[in-house]
Amino acid sequence: MRFSKIGMLIITVMSIVVGIVLVTNYSQLVTNEIEIDVQEKTARIEYFGKYGDLTKWTRPKGPLRVGLQVGHWKSAELPDELARLRNNTGAASKLVAEWELNLSIAQETKALLEIQGIIVDLIPATIPPGYIADAFVSIHADGSTDPETTGFKVASPRRDLTNRAHQLASSIEKEYSAGTNLTIDPNITRNMTGYYAFSWRRYEHSIHPMTPAAILETGFLTNSKEARFLINNPDIPAQALANALIIFLKPNGNST
Repeated sequence: MRFSKIGMLIITVMSIVVGIVLVTNYSQLVTNEIEIDVQEKTARIEYFGKYGDLTKWTRPKGPLRVGLQVGHWKSAELPDELARLRNNTGAASKLVAEWELNLSIAQETKALLEIQGIIVDLIPATIPPGYIADAFVSIHADGSTDPETTGFKVASPRRDLTNRAHQLASSIEKEYSAGTNLTIDPNITRNMTGYYAFSWRRYEHSIHPMTPAAILETGFLTNSKEARFLINNPDIPAQALANALIIFLKPNGNST
């Protein structure tokens, strides 16, 4: 009888201890879940930032719109957050400044797209804050210390929430290669994939995160043959770029 009372006491104590452990573990589990939930929400807020929950984003109504940035055009007017780039005039050429070639190609491309009923914005070095379009292409020309270096290249943003930027870049690469007969330069740089116009997390003057984007280096101004081709025939790269954009935009159809 005495043993039974001791046994019951031991069982009771053990039950209490087990109960405390279970309650403690449950409380810790709930606390961890709360902390994880808070961390996820915090990360979500930091990730989407000023644009809010982009999973609920819808395209604004209206006709198709394309933004063509003219690389280095009016770079002296860049805002303070990009002041370090104000003196960046781009690739060097004895014939033209890079921005002049970029502008010629952009203007030709704009005319071709407008025939298709597409609204086109010619954009200087300074991007309107949160610029929204169905496609955005930054037009540049390349340079090298080796005058024999030739070719064009296209890159999409390193971080892309639209999941369509790679498609845009691929369309440009295919059509530009076919239209200009220039070789493809595979040397994509971090300055291209991390181009400031794409960096909406860092800069106010950047495109909206739901704008599909690409950067195009049309060819090498430091290669005399390639430079003459581009300068004397801006309509050829423009036609190739316009074809690529039309192909990219066609599946979307016009929205009103």
